[in-house]
Amino acid sequence: MKGRINILFVFAALAVGCGQGKKAEQFKALPFPDTVPPGMMTESRDIAEYMAVNYWNGLTDPSRAYPFDSLLVSGVLKSDVEQKFADWTMFLDMVPLSVADKAVGKLYDRAVACERQDTSSNVFETFTELAYKYLYDPNSPVRNEDYYHPFVKRLSTYEGISPEMRAKYAHDARMTSLNRIGTIATDFRFADKRGVIRTLHSIQSPFTLLFFSNPGCDACYNIIEMLKGQEVIAGMIKSGYLSVLNIYIDEDLQAWRDYMPIYPDEWYNGFDPDLAIRTDNLYSVRAIPSLYLLDQDKRVIMKDAPENRILNALLPRR
Repeated sequence: MKGRINILFVFAALAVGCGQGKKAEQFKALPFPDTVPPGMMTESRDIAEYMAVNYWNGLTDPSRAYPFDSLLVSGVLKSDVEQKFADWTMFLDMVPLSVADKAVGKLYDRAVACERQDTSSNVFETFTELAYKYLYDPNSPVRNEDYYHPFVKRLSTYEGISPEMRAKYAHDARMTSLNRIGTIATDFRFADKRGVIRTLHSIQSPFTLLFFSNPGCDACYNIIEMLKGQEVIAGMIKSGYLSVLNIYIDEDLQAWRDYMPIYPDEWYNGFDPDLAIRTDNLYSVRAIPSLYLLDQDKRVIMKDAPENRILNALLPRR
């Protein structure tokens, strides 16, 4: 990564971003350049798509003049840019995945263009950090591997970073390509507590909640209690409308068996007898718990989604 230039003094000298050679009048952070949809655009879907794709146009404008400092991104406070990034993810959630792919890819391309022309803009470094933090970090409440995929796929071939980092990003790109939303989830075998072997695709129900969990995991226990406490969800499971496959993918089967009283009997509770899910990279399970929502054909509706988003998808609108 190219070094950042930090100018805080010496006659309050200022520089500009994306290589245009202009100078700002004084050292002062600029407001975020908000994107406004065209006035003739009235359909909410069209507005969401426009905002998703064009949200960052102002900040990454090659003709933009800005002061620079390590706390600024194209002249805007990094904290303001981060808040805007969080807001932008809401537009990504409103549009088809193909549009989200286009929006994320466009942000990456413009960030790289600014990096190549003027490293002092801090654009590339900042968006690389924010994309991971918000879209891929297992602790992010808005994480979405499918949104991160087009960004990290491009990172894996970017000549401006070290070969070691490119290799790391290439691995992440491979993992984020697994079981993408809209694809059929990879089938696998699992065994229940009696040793009966079934497969994911053999489960017959309109919806399947695939739940990767570990015994003794506090977050897993909280999800179990949350699902048990939802009367509507319990009714869906009892009627066969929703199946829950609670799957253990590690080796300590005794710990798993000891934890069996915690798991609801009406769920499919199993383990991976082949250890294939991890060793063969059938699924990207970077952290436990991990939840996938599948439709009747085992097509992925949600991938490694936070539990509140799963609930919102399952519970009827009020």
